Amino acid sequence: MATKPKTRAETLAWLRTIAGELATATLKRLEDTLPWYGDMPPSRRSAVGLVAQAGISSFIAWFDDPRSTPWIAADVFGAAPRELLRSVSLQQTLQLIRVTVEVVEDRVKDGGEPLREAILLYSREIAFAAADVYARAAEARGLWDARLEALVVDSILSGEADDELPSRIAALGWHGHGEVAVLVGTAPKQLDVDHVRRAARHMHADVLIGVQGNRLVLVIGRADPLAREAEEAIGTAPALTFMEIAAQLEPHFGPGHLVLGHAVPNLVDASKSAKAALAGFAVARSWRHAPRPVHADDLLPERALAGDPLARATLVHRIYRPLRAHSTELLTTLWSYLDNGRSLEATARELFVHPNTVRYRLKRVSDVIGWDATGAREALILQSALIIGSMSDHEQSTSRR
Repeated sequence: MATKPKTRAETLAWLRTIAGELATATLKRLEDTLPWYGDMPPSRRSAVGLVAQAGISSFIAWFDDPRSTPWIAADVFGAAPRELLRSVSLQQTLQLIRVTVEVVEDRVKDGGEPLREAILLYSREIAFAAADVYARAAEARGLWDARLEALVVDSILSGEADDELPSRIAALGWHGHGEVAVLVGTAPKQLDVDHVRRAARHMHADVLIGVQGNRLVLVIGRADPLAREAEEAIGTAPALTFMEIAAQLEPHFGPGHLVLGHAVPNLVDASKSAKAALAGFAVARSWRHAPRPVHADDLLPERALAGDPLARATLVHRIYRPLRAHSTELLTTLWSYLDNGRSLEATARELFVHPNTVRYRLKRVSDVIGWDATGAREALILQSALIIGSMSDHEQSTSRR
């Protein structure tokens, strides 16, 4: 004699009586089939169990009223603590759903065709709901990371770093190690942040990206130093300089000048490089043939004329004082050479020496301070340093009186 099919009300009542049994069987199946579940701490396993149990209860409620589909995500995932989203991946969540559906299907396989169809439909809905939950979490995380990155870049640009800056940098997953430099240029109309990051990764670098009005700021740090050293050891391409990295990132900027600050030891000190880059960007138009990108130190004369104290201090401490401390003879020769329009013969006549002697001394100047007085641009930098340095000496001597 054939068994009389259960009515919907009878099926619903039966499902409610076996809900606890289904939840217990599901947890047992999770332990037997999913290794990651058994490796979780008890509190996390308990949270996963709550999700599975909520899924079964939600299915019974949905079977009673299929119009409740929009509330699936809240019903099922609302039982889980927020940190569960960070410890359980979307793939693991889908495995959890599959195991739960398999247990329910095995237990209710004699419940009739309508019940089996309902299980299939619900499992599809719950999978989409899980994907939506993780997508929203990823979107929220992305927005939070963007705000945190903007806050870090603002702190670097303003020089108002606090004790929390290192932890904020770590939260962003910064992969840079060692020296850092700041690159400032014009923001493009459409900025593809992910494209910029991929380009930096190809050069074994990491970047923090900030947009301030029409300015695009990149904080650049070299990443994976061990991997880079291994590549150099086997004869592959050597590590790129910051200027070479800036040149390859140049297409991601809008039209206009592009200025690279000097390298600093670490990200916490990046505000020094940022100040130089911003000051250089403000006066770059004053150099008619400035390259793109241009180093902020190549704009020291313009920055000093604009009142940048960092540029004045750089000219004095990196050029004037080292040269004066090394040899007054070299300092005098440089003064004479620049005052005589970079003429070897005129300088030799003034100093009563042979032109080859002048040439030798200029070579020594270059060895001491790293700038070559025979080039027009570097001659301007050196002459600015001599002027500002002599003014500094006069101010110091006056203050001692």
